[in-house]
Amino acid sequence: QLQLVESGGGLVQPGGSLRLTCAASEFTLDSYGIGWFRQAPGKEREEVSCISRSGRTTLYADSVKDRITIYRDNAQNTVFLQMNSLERLDLTVYYCAVGYSLANICVADKQYTYWGKGTQVTVSS
Repeated sequence: QLQLVESGGGLVQPGGSLRLTCAASEFTLDSYGIGWFRQAPGKEREEVSCISRSGRTTLYADSVKDRITIYRDNAQNTVFLQMNSLERLDLTVYYCAVGYSLANICVADKQYTYWGKGTQVTVSS
């Protein structure tokens, strides 16, 4: 069964850092573009970052730009989201998703096909 599993969430103080991990089982990530999303209670889901299948293209939401970095390690079949200078507004569940795309383009909106179950990020002093 194809699975995406997120990990790395937890409790961090404002200004702290976390590295989220998205690992795939039963399939290889190098065939897919990958996105990281978050959704706070009562709010719409937000795509915070994406990386193309080749890894050459990365995009970031304005709300997190300059504070996060997405990168992939195909040898480990894993994608990472390095999050720095975390703020209370970043407190929510983060999900990774994969979809088909051209090599150097992020997956188009609503074209993600497989989703993980999420990892909780809590920012609190």
